[in-house]
Amino acid sequence: MTAPNERRDIVIVGGGIIGCCSAYYLTRHPFFDHSRHSLTLIEASEIAGGASGKAGGLLALWAYPSNIVPLSYKLHAELAKEHNGKDRWGYREVNCGQLIARGRPLSEKKKADEGESGGSVSLKKRSAAALSKLRTTRIPGDLNWLEPEGVRGYESMSDSGETAQVHPYLFTTSIAKLAEEKGAKITLGSVTGIEYSEDAVQSVTYINKESGESHTIPATDIVIAAGPWTRSVLPDAPITATRAHSVVIRPTRPVSGYALFTNIEIPANFDPSKPSRPTVAMPEIYARPDDTVYCCGEGDHKVPLPKKTTEVEVDQELCQDIINQVGSISDELRDGQVCARQACYLPNVTAVRGGPLVGHAGTKGLYLAAGHTCWGIQNAPGTGKLISEFVFDGEAKSAKIESLDPREYL
Repeated sequence: MTAPNERRDIVIVGGGIIGCCSAYYLTRHPFFDHSRHSLTLIEASEIAGGASGKAGGLLALWAYPSNIVPLSYKLHAELAKEHNGKDRWGYREVNCGQLIARGRPLSEKKKADEGESGGSVSLKKRSAAALSKLRTTRIPGDLNWLEPEGVRGYESMSDSGETAQVHPYLFTTSIAKLAEEKGAKITLGSVTGIEYSEDAVQSVTYINKESGESHTIPATDIVIAAGPWTRSVLPDAPITATRAHSVVIRPTRPVSGYALFTNIEIPANFDPSKPSRPTVAMPEIYARPDDTVYCCGEGDHKVPLPKKTTEVEVDQELCQDIINQVGSISDELRDGQVCARQACYLPNVTAVRGGPLVGHAGTKGLYLAAGHTCWGIQNAPGTGKLISEFVFDGEAKSAKIESLDPREYL
């Protein structure tokens, strides 16, 4: 617990949503005093440059791990209410369901007399808890941007108030700005080392992005929130990376608010240029309030993690596969404008229990907040609040997270 007049120099490594939420809640902790405490967030490339700016933004009470999800889901609602999240970062409740459909070949268009209106890796969002929420229903009446002849089934995955969404990039950059307004300093630079004195952290060294000069700043507390890049500053951390591709499409007309987990049967010779046998694709489709639709595919390990978010390699063919798959079940998506083709890396914990890892990292003043897999946006507010409690109170108070203790794996 922080002594009343103790000087604290807090450094956060990583400008994704976990680091930004940690900065936000640290600056709002009752003990934070700008006259006695400094808080510096160091980001190598840009705020929300990685997965935090390219994720889907789904929030769900059935996400995992269960010991942090309820807290974080509640905090999302509170943040949106306090800071006008509806307008600032697209916060809203959203319908969520699992769709089973058969895709149309690329060359096949809906006929006018039918009513025309103009090596993979699972990301593991379909957890046992999520699947337990399924209940068979008819296709909702407002889910009218799917081609009905291809739909084989729809199952709702949420009751009212159980799923919501945010725009990840807008959420992350907004939270970063709110942290700055309360005293956080954001610095762009690559951390090259953490220095220790006996059994405690002492300082952080980084190379400034603009000047290229090396700087060392004192630190009484260091929060490592570098996502898939965690091992670059904490080599023993059991964090690996999975690449994930996504596209953003502006449909031919505004569509209703649904987050869809799909199972699409891709017929033989789906793409005339690529002879093939029948397969199954499972893109996720999230309609957003800004009249765009976010679509992502499964993960891959084809390309190793680069040094920075700006160096992430985008496989255009994998992006086109996603476009073709979602277009095979919706003319609105097939004929829409592709606004972005992108890729990012998700942080995974290799330990048996999975992630994330949140809390003390074994050395006095060193904390870890990483390994959030595909649920980083969902669990960021809860993680940030807990980190603020570790730093100023010495322990987590808002949730019981003993199973996420990094010291079990470091």
